[in-house]
Amino acid sequence: QVKVVESGGGLVQAGGSLRLSCVVSGSTYSINTIGWYRQAPGKQRELVADISSGDSTNYADSVKGRFTVSRDNAKNTVYLQMNSLKPEDTAVYYCNFQGVYRSLKHTYWGQGTPVTVSS
Repeated sequence: QVKVVESGGGLVQAGGSLRLSCVVSGSTYSINTIGWYRQAPGKQRELVADISSGDSTNYADSVKGRFTVSRDNAKNTVYLQMNSLKPEDTAVYYCNFQGVYRSLKHTYWGQGTPVTVSS
């Protein structure tokens, strides 16, 4: 069973930085994409950034140039480095693991880690 655990959230002032970590255990999927999503109060969950098993990355326009997603396969960990944080980045950040096996996608979510950016 795949388990996804996020960490690294917290309170930071505007302009500051945080690094989120997502540890994925129990995966045997060689083809996968790991994404960071966020959900602010009263809003829908949205994709922030993701990275594939081939190291292709994708970013939301709102975070391009400020956030960087990376992965350390030896540690089964994906990171989200967040710089120049803004109050509008405040949300609960979720890690999503999507594995592909025989053309079927299997999706797993973490519990989320809250990020609060004060002005």
